[in-house]
Amino acid sequence: MSRIPVRPGKDFWLAALRHDGVLLGESAVGDALELPVPGHVDRTVGDLLGTLGAEYRWVRAHVTRGETSRPTLPLPEPPHGLALLDFWLDAYRDLLATFDELDPDLPAWNWAPQPKQARFWMRRTAHLTALDRWDVQLATGAPVPLEAKAATDGVTELFDTILPARRIGRHDPTGTVRLLATDTGAEWLVRLREEGMALLDNSGHTTPAVRAVAAGTASDLLLALTSRISFELVGTAGEARLLDQLRPDRRPTLDP
Repeated sequence: MSRIPVRPGKDFWLAALRHDGVLLGESAVGDALELPVPGHVDRTVGDLLGTLGAEYRWVRAHVTRGETSRPTLPLPEPPHGLALLDFWLDAYRDLLATFDELDPDLPAWNWAPQPKQARFWMRRTAHLTALDRWDVQLATGAPVPLEAKAATDGVTELFDTILPARRIGRHDPTGTVRLLATDTGAEWLVRLREEGMALLDNSGHTTPAVRAVAAGTASDLLLALTSRISFELVGTAGEARLLDQLRPDRRPTLDP
């Protein structure tokens, strides 16, 4: 049985950020800014680009503090019209330059049950950029699938970071879900209890009883888990309501 993938590090996340940032920049050209983004109510490509650029600037200002106290930094206000393109591009380049020189172990606050270090934000902005890139490409044409290894870590991040930080309310039904990335071989076992959830260590010789299964490429799994595509587009079996409960109540962004 495959183990939960080992979490990558700074070089991996910055390579992913470069990859998806280039694709995003190539897709978000001037005549695309007014296009609606499917799945985002009343949001255009320009809106998404402005928000992402503002988030980049916020992260850059935060991680360079070297502090674990919760920041009081405001989110910058993006401009309008074609100025959004330079706003996003400048923020993207500045963030990359900062991350390149930054020690990933530098103290930095975050909202999750994770070490309070700068590496958290390298990971978070890489996955945020990848999903926003896919959204923009969907709005402007045919989206390129998420890179397999990066999407694998994106699924893990959902279970070890985003859902534990965000989950409220009770689960009904409860049980264990198995997810398999058919292209990378990664496997996740997630147990939903009445209150709370746990990502199980699947390296042992016994497997708990599973009530639902989803199998597909790492890209399709992450897109389904973030409500960008239907679970019907991946192979599923068992209790569908368990799979639905693995989806955040809103799309993962900069905040929990």
